[in-house]
Amino acid sequence: MLTALVVDEDALARRRVAGLLRLGGWQVREAADVDTAHRITTADDVDLVVTDSSVSGENGPAMLRRMRHDGSRARFLVVTAEPTDEVRADAITAGAVACLAKPVQARILLDFLRSRTTGPAAQADLPELREWSDLHDDDVDAELMDRLHQMYREALPERLRAIATGTSAGNAPAVVSAAHTLAGTSGQFGHAEVASICQAIAADARRGVMAHARVVELQELARVS
Repeated sequence: MLTALVVDEDALARRRVAGLLRLGGWQVREAADVDTAHRITTADDVDLVVTDSSVSGENGPAMLRRMRHDGSRARFLVVTAEPTDEVRADAITAGAVACLAKPVQARILLDFLRSRTTGPAAQADLPELREWSDLHDDDVDAELMDRLHQMYREALPERLRAIATGTSAGNAPAVVSAAHTLAGTSGQFGHAEVASICQAIAADARRGVMAHARVVELQELARVS
């Protein structure tokens, strides 16, 4: 699965882009500031970084330059509320493959994914994204969030099974990956307790501890969330 990091102080803008990417089959991490973004790219390889041109502590292009200097091989995409020639030039100089105007429209992001990336997000027909690209902008956010909530609920049983199976098998990397993924999506949709226990399970697994009791607690908690 392709992975993306979306960096934006604006939670709604960040959620919009992250949601569209998830519908396209991407695994998505989110960061509201430069320090968090650098921690993520230092710890994990990502295939795509989407950043606002203005991020607290370091502008988007400067952040991308540092990521590239630190060895990131991701493709970079800059989004901006002020797509001037100067901003676009700065983004391209920093290594971005494109600079898009905010708010990012579903159709434009779809075209970008098809033309600039490889893997499932580019090769598949992406019926979900095509559906969203046909909506009027005013409709996208509400419709998108409803669909994402539905996707979360539908994926929950399989994600719980992945955590439980990995724990039973003593497969720490699998547990970390599955718990981290569920923690991220649960936090996004307001399930703070589920997110918290998933983070604890992942932290234990990184230390080689299979937290069977926490997994049972997670399964019970998820059923009532």
